Amino acid sequence: MKKSAWLPAAIAPVVVAGAIAAPVIANAAADPVAGTDPSAADVLASIASSRDAQYSGTLSQTSDLGLPELPSGSGGSSLEGDASDVLGLLTASHTARLYVGGEDEQRFQLTQQLAEQDVVRNGSDVWTWDSEERTAVHLTLPAGPDAPTAGATTPAQAAERAVAAITPSTRVSEPTTVRVAGHDAWQVTLKPRSDDTLVGSVRLAVDQQTGLPLRVTVTAAGQDDPAFQVGFTSLDYGAPDPRLFDFTPPAGADVTTKDLSDARPHTQGGRAHGGDGTGVRPTVTGSGWDTVVELPTGDTGRATQDTDASALLDQLTKPVDGGRALQTSLVSVYLTDDGRVLAGAVPVSALVAAAK
Repeated sequence: MKKSAWLPAAIAPVVVAGAIAAPVIANAAADPVAGTDPSAADVLASIASSRDAQYSGTLSQTSDLGLPELPSGSGGSSLEGDASDVLGLLTASHTARLYVGGEDEQRFQLTQQLAEQDVVRNGSDVWTWDSEERTAVHLTLPAGPDAPTAGATTPAQAAERAVAAITPSTRVSEPTTVRVAGHDAWQVTLKPRSDDTLVGSVRLAVDQQTGLPLRVTVTAAGQDDPAFQVGFTSLDYGAPDPRLFDFTPPAGADVTTKDLSDARPHTQGGRAHGGDGTGVRPTVTGSGWDTVVELPTGDTGRATQDTDASALLDQLTKPVDGGRALQTSLVSVYLTDDGRVLAGAVPVSALVAAAK
């Protein structure tokens, strides 16, 4: 198994989502926030009302995960899983523009040092573009409401993951008022009851009028400064120009086409498994903030085989009993000698114990 291919795949959904194994408050089925002094459940439930929101804004992401800052790699769009690209997004600060015309119309623009990376979704068509490498990827997504959402992490995506599985494992504060990007918001703080997780708290700031998540801040246990934060610095409601969701690659661009229209996740017991179309089903142990996810042995992704990727893996991980491991301020990843990958918002020692 090419473990370097799994490293960014294991970290990105967990850390960037801002909710690492994030269980929050149960049965938040109240009506959207309508008046003053809502409950925490009201605030969290109001997020669902923002799904059809149309807006454009500037996003700022900051990360302090205890990883060395890495430049974006030269392997093309990070959507394709290039290790240095993904880790570069996790270890450095970034500013981006986001345009949303609805659930199936989005454009994300990340500008870095005279180069630009774009992700554009228009219905079932998704384009990624890297101006420095002059490479484009055209994906055709499955039709229907279960089609995967393309694009970078937004406060809405991070917040939805944070409220996806609400259990008694979390202390939830009463909402307080904050101001984000010129908009009044309710802020709810989620704190794990467990002493074994690396996560200290998750703060969600939700627009009082629309329910749109405006900012997500994650702190590590025992720390006051954010380990990860993504939020709007400017935000304007209203439908963006429809032309923003049309993309044609420039002449001379290297274009790759991938048809995922027939891809469907395997389901079991109402939960998705192997949603990447590979059939690989992770094993989940523990619960709440102490959850550990294990990917089985086998090379099921696009393996990164070059020497640069191997060097990056050696740089980021250290030898431990039975394999190599990486522990950031929020999440740990353990790559076993027999080819398994375990990840969770727990210390490396917990992953090693879970692998036995």
